[in-house]
Amino acid sequence: MPIPRSNTGEMPFLDHLEELRWRIIYSLVALLVCVGIGFWLAIEFDAVGVLARPILPLIPQHKLVYLHPSEGFTVILNAALTIGIVFAAPVILYQAWLFLAPALHRHEKRVALAVLYAGVGLFAAGAALAYFVVVPLALPWLFGFAGPSLVPMITAEDYFSFIFAMVLTFGVSFELPIVILALAALGIVTPQFLNKYRRHAIVVIVIVGAFLTPGDMVWTTIALSVPLYGLYELSVLGAWFVYRRRQRRQQRNDDGSDGPDGSGGGPKRLADIEAEEDSGVPA
Repeated sequence: MPIPRSNTGEMPFLDHLEELRWRIIYSLVALLVCVGIGFWLAIEFDAVGVLARPILPLIPQHKLVYLHPSEGFTVILNAALTIGIVFAAPVILYQAWLFLAPALHRHEKRVALAVLYAGVGLFAAGAALAYFVVVPLALPWLFGFAGPSLVPMITAEDYFSFIFAMVLTFGVSFELPIVILALAALGIVTPQFLNKYRRHAIVVIVIVGAFLTPGDMVWTTIALSVPLYGLYELSVLGAWFVYRRRQRRQQRNDDGSDGPDGSGGGPKRLADIEAEEDSGVPA
């Protein structure tokens, strides 16, 4: 259960650990419940058949095969785990937010929520691009290399490993803007730096795309590299806004270092600057 705080809002270290323990327990309970729901959905609504739709028209008898007695259960279990993680993710993120939010200023809470929503949206966009666009286009292209002399015999385990790898790769790769904006907010990179090394970034994106995509497939490497470069350009644009905001904040901090009489009033505290930005009225 959540630990009550003192009048100052502070919490001792051991109470922090107790609070963290309960947040982890709530997250694990939510994960177990959602995995159970995912197991029921995978069996009741044939989630395996839904996920296998992109490849079924390309294989004999339009059915995947399995080579081990327990492989069917393993595939269902992996599908249930995937569904459970997706369903439990909002609860887990909410528990993490409840643990971190009391230590954040109002401005930091807004930024954290924006990063959280953007991260979830970008991951979903990358996963959707992989499953609905890249996989249906890549599979016929790959099967075309076999020719008429080879008959595909794709096992369920191999296919779903391929699907999950593609979806996870695209989803994680689409978090690139979050990483770049975080580095810009910390002052580690600047828009000028990102513009100067744009050509190097293109080479790195292609290399990373070739390394992350499963197998030796040029098509999927291109399918990942092109949107990643588009996200890089959007990240550069976002970095400009972050950089200018940091500059304005630093300028206000420098202006507050000298009083009207020149005696020096000392730099403004970060909390004062954040209060100004929240209210729109100078402190």
